[in-house]
Amino acid sequence: MDFRQRPFRSVLYIPASKPRALDKARGLHVDAIIFDLEDAVTIDEKVAARATLKEALDQGGYGARFKIVRINGFDTKWGADDAKAVTDMGADAVLLPKVASPEDLDALAAITGDLAIWAMMEMPRGMINASAIASHPKLEGMVMGTNDLAKELQCRARADRMPMLTSLQLCLLAAKAEGLVIVDGVYNAFKDDEGLKAECEQGRDMGFDGKTLIHPAQVAVTNDAFAPSAEEIELAERQIAAFEEIEDAGQGVAVVDGRIVENLHVASAREILAKAKAIDALTKE
Repeated sequence: MDFRQRPFRSVLYIPASKPRALDKARGLHVDAIIFDLEDAVTIDEKVAARATLKEALDQGGYGARFKIVRINGFDTKWGADDAKAVTDMGADAVLLPKVASPEDLDALAAITGDLAIWAMMEMPRGMINASAIASHPKLEGMVMGTNDLAKELQCRARADRMPMLTSLQLCLLAAKAEGLVIVDGVYNAFKDDEGLKAECEQGRDMGFDGKTLIHPAQVAVTNDAFAPSAEEIELAERQIAAFEEIEDAGQGVAVVDGRIVENLHVASAREILAKAKAIDALTKE
């Protein structure tokens, strides 16, 4: 799959232990769902949540939404059994929390086999090892765990997220170098649309493919922020047309709005149009 064209604008956490939430997710306009066996499930529900989630996924109804299951870590008594259970759930990927090194992914892959792996990037050691983690052959995506990261860094919460920009950018560089999906961390104030919009725009401008969400109320703002705008689509169409016209004529340099259009601009323009088309297809489901 070409993940640069497949939308991952909105990635919503859903507790795997809650049948009502699992059912409601079928009707939400999200690009991907993280079915959570970890933080969103209480200790006394950990084991039963596996069966609840399997029943929901067996029932289906999630359409083209990308289905990711976050398991508990291998440092807990549930992690290994979660990993075994996920292999029989029909998920698109398994998400491992608190990844610190490629060896963590090796341990998971030994159980999950061919199932695609995603990594929660939320530990300082993981930031340092981001490049090595990203190059793991089974890894297809990274999820920033900014709440745990802030705790580990002992940094203060700021609207500009300056204390964790280095960590975010290390993971971005690693993911882009390997052609992985990478989605930004959650925005905790789920009733603050303006704050969410600002953080989405920051993440989008940095290069994130989308954002993880904790509440359905955040979906519309996030989808809008990470989708190509009407202006971007229109410019992409004009760049492609201008470049093809010059190429067919075999002369000159394509120029749009006073700027030279080269092969790399056309490649980016095609990606924008492909993503817009994919979003439109998801919306019509």
